[in-house]
Amino acid sequence: MISVVIRTKNQAKALAFSLKNLKERYSKDITEVIVLDNLSSDNTADIVKHYDARLVTIKNFSFGGSANVCAKEAKGPIIVLFSAHSYPVSHDFFKLIQQKFDANSNLAGLRCLHSKNDYRNYINNISAKEDPNKSGLIFSGSTFNKTVWQQHNFKEDVATFEDKEWTTRVLKAGFEIDFVPSIFSYEISRTKKQLHFRFKNDVVGNYQLWHEEVTLSNANKGLVMSLFKIVKAVFVDSYYAFKRYFYLLKFMLNKPKQF
Repeated sequence: MISVVIRTKNQAKALAFSLKNLKERYSKDITEVIVLDNLSSDNTADIVKHYDARLVTIKNFSFGGSANVCAKEAKGPIIVLFSAHSYPVSHDFFKLIQQKFDANSNLAGLRCLHSKNDYRNYINNISAKEDPNKSGLIFSGSTFNKTVWQQHNFKEDVATFEDKEWTTRVLKAGFEIDFVPSIFSYEISRTKKQLHFRFKNDVVGNYQLWHEEVTLSNANKGLVMSLFKIVKAVFVDSYYAFKRYFYLLKFMLNKPKQF
């Protein structure tokens, strides 16, 4: 039995596609679909109702806290967690997940595939113990065991990387985390403000979990490199803008024969 939980906030269009995809292609493979909504102001509730999913509202959002709510609300022993902008693609996505859990009672979670890093670690057989960051869970296309979660809840006081923190903790407890060749898509385009918010969380998360220190030297280097990339981009983009312009002028003076 597999429960699918989708975390969302004001992503009605993406959510509608995700729910449509689940209903039309995977309804026989899953037990339920839950949408965990963080006080959306759009028509999320109507979309959830249209696709016969269950709406659960969360007010005080945190990554770890929302993951705990997902686990509490799910009826199935296997929980697959998505964001509204991620969705399964491969036809056997959930079947492969079920097979993995059926074959290994010590399995805490599975990481599905969506990027070249996932695929390289999967093909090179790099385990979560060797690389908990790139082979551990990623909570927008991963699955975990509710029974293991009942013993090891997600930490709610981490800024981000609640999935990686849980990965390292359950591995130390003797459980296993593996890859599964279930393929999903991750579609998102973040604004500068959203990217900055993610940057701040990553700094805190990297310090808390991977003990990456922040130094004045690193901060200065980051600023210099950012400014260099901006200046370089301006010159390169300007160069090719003029090249396109002069090419069009040349083209107008010497047009090829039309077919």
